[in-house]
Amino acid sequence: MSTTLIRNGLVISATDEVTADVLVDGERVVGLLAPDSGLAGSADRVIDASGKYVIPGGVDPHTHMEMPFGGTYASDTFETGTAAAAWGGTTTIVDFAIQTVGSSLREGLDAWHAKAEGRCAVDYAFHMILSDVHEQSMKEMDILVGEGVTSFKMFMAYPGVFYSDDGKILRAMQQGTANGALTMMHAENGIAIDLLVQQALAAGRTDPRVHGDVRHALLEAEATHRAIQLARVAGSPLYVVHVSAQEAVAELAAARDAGLPVFAETCPQYLFLSTDDLAKPDFEGAKYVCSTPLRPRENQAALWRALRTDDLSVVSTDHCPFCFKGQKEMGRDDFSKIPNGMPGVENRVDLLHQAVVDGHITRRRWVELASTAPARMFGLHPRKGTLAPGADADIVVYDPHAEQVISAETHHMNVDYSAYEGKRVTGRVHTVLSRGEVIVDDGRYFGRPGRGHYLRRSTCDYL
Repeated sequence: MSTTLIRNGLVISATDEVTADVLVDGERVVGLLAPDSGLAGSADRVIDASGKYVIPGGVDPHTHMEMPFGGTYASDTFETGTAAAAWGGTTTIVDFAIQTVGSSLREGLDAWHAKAEGRCAVDYAFHMILSDVHEQSMKEMDILVGEGVTSFKMFMAYPGVFYSDDGKILRAMQQGTANGALTMMHAENGIAIDLLVQQALAAGRTDPRVHGDVRHALLEAEATHRAIQLARVAGSPLYVVHVSAQEAVAELAAARDAGLPVFAETCPQYLFLSTDDLAKPDFEGAKYVCSTPLRPRENQAALWRALRTDDLSVVSTDHCPFCFKGQKEMGRDDFSKIPNGMPGVENRVDLLHQAVVDGHITRRRWVELASTAPARMFGLHPRKGTLAPGADADIVVYDPHAEQVISAETHHMNVDYSAYEGKRVTGRVHTVLSRGEVIVDDGRYFGRPGRGHYLRRSTCDYL
């Protein structure tokens, strides 16, 4: 085992900030030491973090590598997507294995293991998308929880693809109550949305901006309310994904004020982008088609406030990239055929640091949202999300003063555009360690496919 000493950085956790040295032995953190500990001469490697932050590696709990959607696939593979994650300071992802209707949960999980095994540059785990609720799949849920797949996503949207009706949702939630799983919910009223899509197309409205109109904020709020009530009936915890609308935030805040085990995330696109981007001319708005959709800019204040009050507990990316050329263009004459999804796994840590610079959140909340809270939410803590002794040495040395311009010309995601093209941000990842191994350092990449480990997860820390 080799030792690494990260010296003189400001070590930031979700609760503390202290100037300290971080000592790593092999793959694990073994201690936080006073800066004058005298160990520099005995360590195999010394990293000088003077003037920089030292934080736990990011945990992105919502990615879709190689996801099939609308007749195509997300353009990032597990190889390219996890390398891009590493460049951006994220050292763990949780992706979504998909059960298709008519297939078993095991078949879906095995298919995602086959995609990811031997290809990931950082550590990874899986949620399970539950598309077909019946007694056999409920038995499989119990087995998968025992194997470390402890969260199951359901959809109130996409009838005919992923959609589950209220009865199926309730049944799966009941099973989660029994086996300790966390139910994740895509909360949009898909039946009503499909009607509005049909009406819009019949009226000749085909532009990407219409995507935001038909996926009305009230239909997100209604579904969020309904999911909360179903969870109450089942006695189940609930985690609502990619919250975008202030009306949905209000439903979540009311549930949490009532003491219910209801949690939720938002994503950088809802914090930094808006319907102004979706309305860009010459079909450029297609780049910003995702679901839930981008909202008018006035929603952002409610999202930031909810992040400060913990009514929103996590910032994920919902990274699901499709190239503009050849993929987003599939919907040039029909917005409903534009593949839903945006790139972002490489940008999340930097964008959240910009939120610190802008005064939206504190440095400690930055670390909590990007790393500690998702690790705790999805059964990865204390192995991930902290720099405490015994944790995996997933560590980011972050330069808070470096300036950069986000651009497709310089990013490492396998997609031909950046959703944040030209945005200037302050802060940049300098060095990334994954389980004690330096995989990014000062603009150089040392990662490799297959070095990432699959993670079996425990259940949610917050329950």
